[in-house]
Amino acid sequence: MRVQSSKQRRTAIAVFTGGLILATGTACSMPSSTVATSAKSTGSGSTGSTGGAATAKAAAKAAAKVGDTIALSGFEGEKADVTVVKVVDRPKGADEFTAPESGKRFYAVQFRIKDTGSKAYSDSPSNGAKLVDSAGQSYEADFSDTKAGASFPSAVNIASGSSGLGFITFQVPTGAKITQIQFGLDSGMADQTGQWNVS
Repeated sequence: MRVQSSKQRRTAIAVFTGGLILATGTACSMPSSTVATSAKSTGSGSTGSTGGAATAKAAAKAAAKVGDTIALSGFEGEKADVTVVKVVDRPKGADEFTAPESGKRFYAVQFRIKDTGSKAYSDSPSNGAKLVDSAGQSYEADFSDTKAGASFPSAVNIASGSSGLGFITFQVPTGAKITQIQFGLDSGMADQTGQWNVS
């Protein structure tokens, strides 16, 4: 019977573990995800001078904010221009029975989704929307209706070239400072997520 030294055993374990990690990493590699933070260019502005070109380039790199549009893609060729139209902080519930939980407030975001692809956009928009606060905490959508305006239905079917408009409501802690709004196609499972800054 051959007896291995402790150094030989450590070497053998290291080789085995390294191979296992490499094999696992190869088998479970995930597609890369991206966060789109730049607003889509509107195509307006001066292009006849160097100053105009520099301004357009700077605008293209500027972080998207409320009112801006971000072009997004889905898993199977879906494409949509998504705009955060406006934000309503602390809207009242749609009726006397609708109220946020204790220690929380409603926060409503109005989105416009324009289908720019060749197929219909069929999805549940609220599944793809999130808020992020100044501490980095994320919040998913709530299904409450508020007086901010008409909510997106639980499922939409927007034809190519057409648009849908609606609010998505969230419940966030009363003292939370919301700094970002996020949205992704395919119920938020697409590899690309749009992100807007909230001032």
